[in-house]
Amino acid sequence: MSLSSGKPLQDVQSAPADVALAIDCVGVKHIELPLVVKDRDRGSQHTVASVDMGVDLPAAYKGTHMSRFIEALEHWRKDSGEMLDYPSLKRLLGDVLQRLHAHRAYASFHFPYFLTRRAPVSGQEAPVRYTCRLTGEMEEGEKRPHILLELEIPVTTVCPCSKAISCAGAHGQRATVRLAVRMARFEWLEGFIDIAEASGSSPIYTLLKRPDEKFVTEHAYENAVFVEDVVRNVAVRLESQTHVTWFRVEVESEESIHGHNACACIERTIDRN
Repeated sequence: MSLSSGKPLQDVQSAPADVALAIDCVGVKHIELPLVVKDRDRGSQHTVASVDMGVDLPAAYKGTHMSRFIEALEHWRKDSGEMLDYPSLKRLLGDVLQRLHAHRAYASFHFPYFLTRRAPVSGQEAPVRYTCRLTGEMEEGEKRPHILLELEIPVTTVCPCSKAISCAGAHGQRATVRLAVRMARFEWLEGFIDIAEASGSSPIYTLLKRPDEKFVTEHAYENAVFVEDVVRNVAVRLESQTHVTWFRVEVESEESIHGHNACACIERTIDRN
């Protein structure tokens, strides 16, 4: 339809669907934008996020209105000052529900988070990168959204079997601890990162001088752990967190002398009643 005709533009998305089948989730992915998140030591941290958003779509409608997701996100960004926290995420989900006349909405923020780590001997500092995802989902009429926090934390592991059978040394490698956590209230990202790093043979550092490298490798050797040990160590520590209601932890080791990776996983729902 020509804009010069003076006739109103058609709302094709609201027309009846050719196939009357409800869609669980329809939306947009990979919206890049600046983000501010809470930092336990510095108050806040500026980063960048990739955002996915979606809603359910009833069988009667042909499509959703994709531009309204961006409108909601822009309104949220200006209203919140780009700060992602529980109250601002709740407001965003409520706005998406209203704008798109949906029964269920979700928004997921995927972003890098940095912590400054001090080398154990020289004391030199450099940032370590952690991968984070915060997802909120809310249904129409609900007062509280469901929040899922996901983290990827790199650690070092030394093989206890290699240590036991070798005359000199033991093979070590980098492993990744992947956490997915549901909480009854807000908890610091740093707390979960600390749990993962304390569960391996050693944390990962960005900057190490020779005395630091000696300390780290010897410390890791004295704290040799399988992936089974790491996943159990993390699970026990998560169970002791009084506000964690559910978690899934997976540890994957990039084996240095094998042609495969090793992995282990534990998932738990915790009844706090």
